[in-house]
Amino acid sequence: MGKIGLTTTVPVEVIFAAGETPVDLNNIFITGSEAMRRVEEAELAGFPRNVCGWIKGLYSTALHNPDIKRIVAVTQGDCSNTHALMETWEVEGIEIIPFAFPYDQDPDMLRLQMDKLIKALGTTWEGVKLQKKRLDQVRALAWEIDRLTWEENRVSGFENHLYLVSCSDFNGDPEGFAQEMEEFIQKARTRESLSGEFRSRSGGKGREIRLGFIGVPPIFPELYDFLEKHGARVVFNEVQRQFAMPFETDDVVEQYRLYTYPYKVFQRIEDISREAERRQLDGIIHYTQSFCYRQIEDLIIRKKLDYPVLTLEGENPTGLDARSKMRIESFLSMLID
Repeated sequence: MGKIGLTTTVPVEVIFAAGETPVDLNNIFITGSEAMRRVEEAELAGFPRNVCGWIKGLYSTALHNPDIKRIVAVTQGDCSNTHALMETWEVEGIEIIPFAFPYDQDPDMLRLQMDKLIKALGTTWEGVKLQKKRLDQVRALAWEIDRLTWEENRVSGFENHLYLVSCSDFNGDPEGFAQEMEEFIQKARTRESLSGEFRSRSGGKGREIRLGFIGVPPIFPELYDFLEKHGARVVFNEVQRQFAMPFETDDVVEQYRLYTYPYKVFQRIEDISREAERRQLDGIIHYTQSFCYRQIEDLIIRKKLDYPVLTLEGENPTGLDARSKMRIESFLSMLID
């Protein structure tokens, strides 16, 4: 069984059906102890400074994992810089398998792309359908962790982020990941509610602020702890939740058609609005990555969402800078008042 790298969430059922192990390069990049060094290595190799930190991190991370000899790269529906990233990997001898999410969510085009991936990896639709049943059992545990976050207030924003984002590759071991989540759920159910009163900077008392986090997962995950130290908790991680495929469907093609992240921003906004109301959000943090085309979508999100929105930009995995901390504190003060 070999390892196949991923640039983002793809139909992972195909990879498991082929007897291979998926590895989300984003996850091993950002959880590594030398994430910033990976970015610097890419710049030393020739990547321009004004290229997304995730792209640079992915490039170096793949080279530091020589057992990853093939990568499924998403050419449509993720990052426009992926095209050049694929070519830099090819120069290094890594085999690239392209995959494209159709912009208009066309089911026939999506099925064709999945069919091409199935053939490239030498598996079958029957095998893929079996893997969907297997993985949906694991995803159901992630859904329960999400429910415990917003409905019972027993899970922190970072814990929610960690388990949902890991559904992109199930840590390469679905059964092991399922066991880890089952043990976490048992512990979480015995906790006291995390939601309660806190004292604001002005000395007054108030309830915990309930936030949504939308946009790509943050390049500085310590954001969640910072928010909780200031009386706020993320009870909705938009894209991370999408990685867990929170849809009741037996059709694997339909599952990846309902997955909102690769398509138009309007489908994302519908999902965000629905969940914001259900989870009783007080405000939303829209995270944007420096030099990313998705920053442009911020103006649409602000027009369409009827919630206070703080747009927070991140560039490199160097932690929250002072300016970001000040802006977050001001935003939370506004929500308290």
